Amino acid sequence: MKILLVEDEKRMAEALAELLKGESYDVDVFYEGLSGLDAAVSGIYDLLILDVMMPGINGFEVASRARKAGVKAPILMLTAKSELDDKVKGLDNGADDYLTKPFETRELLARVRALLRRNYIDQTDENGNLKFGDLSLDTGSSTIENTENAQSVRLSEKELHILEMLMQSKGRIISKEQLAVKIWGYENEAEYNNVEVYISFTRKKLHFINSKVEIKAVRGLGYEFREN
Repeated sequence: MKILLVEDEKRMAEALAELLKGESYDVDVFYEGLSGLDAAVSGIYDLLILDVMMPGINGFEVASRARKAGVKAPILMLTAKSELDDKVKGLDNGADDYLTKPFETRELLARVRALLRRNYIDQTDENGNLKFGDLSLDTGSSTIENTENAQSVRLSEKELHILEMLMQSKGRIISKEQLAVKIWGYENEAEYNNVEVYISFTRKKLHFINSKVEIKAVRGLGYEFREN
């Protein structure tokens, strides 16, 4: 799961990032609102964690603009304020949950898990695996299974991220840029042909288990999942 953390207090941001990475989340950190918003609208994140008081634009505005841009990922607001009006304002601007500083790290992690579960509950099967068509993706074991014939295959880390993003997209087109950032990160200079290479590897895995689901290239736009 990929998390965006926007927090202007660098020591706090670094501590939270390490905490989340220790739970096997992939975390990108930004220290002010405008760059955080640019990252948020990329559509590559499973969860946004936003501080309220930030330079540039505040967390309320980031949440509001992200929602207007079509971002569906759950949003957790962090703030030193505890007044009811501030909580209501956060929720009215698109936040899903609100945590007041100082907070216990266990509570933060519990809220993160709850928001991620809530976001993808309609996309998971009884075992908690992502599902799409005849496919079931077990992210814990990095395995993709064809549920109709019980054939399965192990995935590399990058293949896993590609399938996870495509399955969560619910058939929307995902651009090469979104895949590149999701898999290699903002700081990496991986070229788009790297995406094509791993798309090819992933297609071979789907063919190996005889899935009816295909990764279709949409010229000039990117890729989408389709069932035959």
